[in-house]
Amino acid sequence: MNSSSLELLQRGAEELGLDVTAQFPAFERLFELLQEGNSRMNLTALKTEEDIVLKHFVDSLTCLRGGYLEGGLSVVDLGTGAGFPTFPLALARPELVFIPVDSTRKKIDFVRETAAQLGLQERVMPVVGRAEALGHLSEHRERYDRVVVRAVASLPVLAELALPLLREGGLLVAQKGDISADELNAGRRAAGEVGGKVQVVDPFGLPILGDARTLVIIEKLKPTSPKYPRREGVPTAQPLFWESQPKQSR
Repeated sequence: MNSSSLELLQRGAEELGLDVTAQFPAFERLFELLQEGNSRMNLTALKTEEDIVLKHFVDSLTCLRGGYLEGGLSVVDLGTGAGFPTFPLALARPELVFIPVDSTRKKIDFVRETAAQLGLQERVMPVVGRAEALGHLSEHRERYDRVVVRAVASLPVLAELALPLLREGGLLVAQKGDISADELNAGRRAAGEVGGKVQVVDPFGLPILGDARTLVIIEKLKPTSPKYPRREGVPTAQPLFWESQPKQSR
């Protein structure tokens, strides 16, 4: 990373009230590993330093807004891809333990190797699989303090996939772009169906770029019915309480 990229990272973090200057060497190494991995496989569509710094590193750090990821928490990162938001959050918050989840094994292999290169292997423990399956396994169901998701799916889908993994009192921290009233209403109903409640809807602009973002916080209030999550693909194809949503595939 060049000096202007580091300056962008510093400015973006400062806009979020964070100081990550001590972690600059780790962020530089993360950038190098991402570039190396991207030369072997398609990890991310973002190629330039500026895009990676602002739309991966800083964007991931926005999940820290509101203080919902403070303390010694276990955090599932659903749909982690190349390790975002896991890696920026793990570097900024050394007390957090992450379980990055993705259905693509090559991406999870990259996350595991990168965690070892960054010395994070004891706090970043990747899992290959789909949330629909993990949510029914005793070693994962209702075990975690937080679930973070970043631009993965609609809010009703996220509620159904994430809340079965959360213990009572746990939080889903969902980072999205603009969110429509229809999606939010469906998300509220879906959250109630699977044992939770939307507690916070926090719209903001991505530091420096100003792109629209919304942080939605859903609290797990009671156990999730054993029928959720539904079988693979169904939550996305048939989102709870959002019949008008165009069908999509994952």
